[in-house]
Amino acid sequence: MLKKRILALLIVIIGLFLGLFVYKSEPVNGHSPAKPAILTSFFNRHLDPFKLGLDLSGGTHLVYEADVSAIPAEQVSDSMQVLRNVVDARVNSKAVSGVLGVLEPLIQIKEGGVGAKGSEQLIVDLPGVTDVTQAEATIGATPTLDFRLKNDKPTTTAKATVGPDGKLVLPEASLADQYTDTGLTGRYLKTAAVQFDQNTGSAYVALTFNDDGAKLFEDITKANIGKTLAIFLDGEIISAPTIQTAITGGQAVITGNFTPVQAKALASSLSYGALPVPIHLVSSELIGPSLGVAAMHDGVKAGIIGFLLIALFLLFWYRLPGLVAVIALSLYVVMTLAVFKLLHVTLSSAAIAGFIISIGVAVDANVLIFERIKEELRGGRTVADAITAGFDRAWLSIRDSNISTIITALILFSLFGGTFVRGFAITLLLGVLISMFSAILISRLFLRSVATKEGSKVTNFLFGSGFSSAKSNAVITK
Repeated sequence: MLKKRILALLIVIIGLFLGLFVYKSEPVNGHSPAKPAILTSFFNRHLDPFKLGLDLSGGTHLVYEADVSAIPAEQVSDSMQVLRNVVDARVNSKAVSGVLGVLEPLIQIKEGGVGAKGSEQLIVDLPGVTDVTQAEATIGATPTLDFRLKNDKPTTTAKATVGPDGKLVLPEASLADQYTDTGLTGRYLKTAAVQFDQNTGSAYVALTFNDDGAKLFEDITKANIGKTLAIFLDGEIISAPTIQTAITGGQAVITGNFTPVQAKALASSLSYGALPVPIHLVSSELIGPSLGVAAMHDGVKAGIIGFLLIALFLLFWYRLPGLVAVIALSLYVVMTLAVFKLLHVTLSSAAIAGFIISIGVAVDANVLIFERIKEELRGGRTVADAITAGFDRAWLSIRDSNISTIITALILFSLFGGTFVRGFAITLLLGVLISMFSAILISRLFLRSVATKEGSKVTNFLFGSGFSSAKSNAVITK
């Protein structure tokens, strides 16, 4: 019994510590949070305020226009979808590395409509990002990749001029005159990886094209043996190999005296996506929250009032187990918020809804357990035996209902990939997992650590329900 009480006290202390961690990391009156010396350097590094979604905190709104003039009409829709996925991966990669600090970007495609080919737009919303220049640079840094054939007889429309020394200066052919587009671009790219030459040890980037790109690459190399096939990155030549033979399998390499660091950076950029179509920024702006700070504060107040009402009901209807449930639920809320903060979960209105639903799941688990305990007490079991049997019998129902919720959250997250849906799914999933731990382990430990005297009036009252006591017609044995 003493060990259980010490462990229960330790859990409460950890909960208080997590509560301090969550509270102290939030700004006060718009000022950055202070970093308490009592916290370790690990927690100090994670003392960042909650990241709020664009609907709660505002952020950066970027509008890009895609140039799809060179893409067949029937491929425009697919190319724009690939573009959306590429930019999404690019933004999230920067978020994970801490460059942007956003985990719930909203990236949408705005189609040009019938007969409006060439006016397709990509709209990027970055919650909480206030540095517009950095956001533009992050997305604009995504390279465009294409392959071009060198012309045998380059032509130019530029005229010769006379230099200051009186000599005739012949114009140089522009890149547009020297090279011809092949149609093989980054939209056909599947993977990009760093490799090293076994003889020289120099780094290069190996490219793998998808099925369509592999076929196009094979056709290009087969028809142009002996010619130069230059690789252009953002309009600049980075490699210009000569085609020696037809290349099958969709494999290509980019060489250019790269250092390993440069090759890795290039492969990383291409992996996150050489843009399938060129884009240029049309407009950018900082926008304010649509729900507003006042509405968010009202929502927090409503949540606190709702939690207090639930706590009063649990205390009245389940008495001592209800008190245990209130403590366990408080620890559950603190633990969940701490996990959200450590994982840098962006809290949009949809994500908060998922968290609130998970609180309801946690309350439901406690209700199932306590009702089972009441049934066991009415059957004549001792309090200790009733607690054990109640938890064991309630577990099956809790397990089945929570697994169904987890499956639903996983389906929402994986198949319905909208940012708000994913935000809802991830908070619901994390909340349900933590609630199972809270209801089954913490509540059980707290109940078992409570000292009770079997068969006494105090025990019957504390484990009673509503207006009735826990005393049954059966004889309670010790």
